[in-house]
Amino acid sequence: MTTPPIDLIVTGARLHALDAGGGDGSAGSANPAADAIAVAGDRIVAVGPRSEIVALADERTERLDFAAGTIVPAFTDAHAHPVASVSIPQGTDLSGVPTFAALREALARGAAEQAGSDWFFASGLDPNAFEGAPITNGILTELLGPDRLAHVGMFDGHSALASDALLRLAGFTEGRSYPDGSSIVADADGRPTGHVLEFSALNDVRAHLPARSPEEQAHELHALLGAMAATGIARVHVMDLQDPDAIAILEAAERIAPLPVSLRLSPWCEPGTTDAGIDEPIARQGRGGDRWSVGGIKFFIDGTVEGGTAWLETPDIHGENTESVWRDHAAYAERIARFHGAGIPTATHAIGERGIRFVVETLAALPAGGPQHRIEHIESVSKDVIERLAAAGIAASMQPTHCTHYTRADGSDDWSRRLGETRAHRAWCTRDVRDSGAVLALGSDFPVAPFNPLEIMADAQLRRPAGSPEVEPVLPEQGLTAREALEGYTTQPGAAIGERSGVLAVDEPASFAVLDVDPLAADPDALAAGRVLLTVSDGLVTHRA
Repeated sequence: MTTPPIDLIVTGARLHALDAGGGDGSAGSANPAADAIAVAGDRIVAVGPRSEIVALADERTERLDFAAGTIVPAFTDAHAHPVASVSIPQGTDLSGVPTFAALREALARGAAEQAGSDWFFASGLDPNAFEGAPITNGILTELLGPDRLAHVGMFDGHSALASDALLRLAGFTEGRSYPDGSSIVADADGRPTGHVLEFSALNDVRAHLPARSPEEQAHELHALLGAMAATGIARVHVMDLQDPDAIAILEAAERIAPLPVSLRLSPWCEPGTTDAGIDEPIARQGRGGDRWSVGGIKFFIDGTVEGGTAWLETPDIHGENTESVWRDHAAYAERIARFHGAGIPTATHAIGERGIRFVVETLAALPAGGPQHRIEHIESVSKDVIERLAAAGIAASMQPTHCTHYTRADGSDDWSRRLGETRAHRAWCTRDVRDSGAVLALGSDFPVAPFNPLEIMADAQLRRPAGSPEVEPVLPEQGLTAREALEGYTTQPGAAIGERSGVLAVDEPASFAVLDVDPLAADPDALAAGRVLLTVSDGLVTHRA
């Protein structure tokens, strides 16, 4: 067979194809001597020793050599929210703020930086910073005054702090509960505390934030995707398409330049979604632009442990986390069956053990031979449920840094205290998932946590923050191997949506990265500190160091 004209040849010290057997570019791979790759258009046309691959070049071929580099399939973040992240100003970054004193310092610094603006914005607030005290906007009033409009996004993406002025602007002078469990939290006297829980309440508050044009958000999105490409990411499973301007933002972003990362976006199906509302996302499947498309449907069976909105078997220490977002459980099963019958894969957010069990039972009961379904997060659940998940062919999509960034081995964090010792000792059981034989795709849940795949793969092995050897790991026996962590960002995300991807082989998409570290041989702390030298996404060079 004649090889087409070669656009790009990349050579390195080694290549991990992940295409067969052990998939490590040596033992068990299709070509263990491979250290070079050739690209024509958006496809790989040759993988092999550099002596053979370089000979394919002609005068128009671009050649890039990375003498000490490791060539791997480019990374897919299996769960992130890049489009939604640009819809709300992020402001002062509060991620990593561990105590109330540190929170006060960070907010004061942010207030000084945003002085002169009518609005104050911050994001990434971890409830652990309140050190067990009620989450209220009192500190905003203290630092900003009673009349400053302020929005502080919580780290989980399911809650926020709103200043009294913002609550008044949104028309809230007392608490409110919504049918899906969302709430404007109130104190014992019925006055709003500023804590806004879950999406119905968040939407009512955020509708009053300053309007921003799709073009402005498109430039921010393009810059964000460029930063993601610089970490080796070529594709993202985007777990939302809710912003009314989302399509306009994506179209405007593609007018700037090709998107540095390709996006697969899954619109939501919520308890209030009508039959007509279901027809629309079904009709949208596969539609999109040059580098983005609609694929799959996202459900929520519950909320978050820290917000008290997860679905547990028994209440947490505060008597919370007891109900599903879907008060009518049968309605969830009916909607899932509708999409299954239409051949559309679903992804269901499930945090609490009762919610996870219910989703597994629902998906396992579907007729065989349909689309690939998956469950997101799976924060705490017993091993028998994981084994049933695997037996039913359900994929798991998990975020290692939710564990390593927001929980502590001594159980002193808010998540662990709420759940109690038994449930906290079932935290993010990635080892059990892999041992069960289930697909395990990894992701960041950005902006909930940072998106750097090398850091996340390191944390998945260490069960502690990479670069912090002084931190005691959380359930270290649940750590992944180096190969499993790499597969979690390459072959497994595709498998989680019923596709083959994340391999370097002839006729596969030309999506690969070159690293200055070998992810299968490096110490995890060294892996996290590694650099991405080149990223190629569907034949498009999206990053070069």
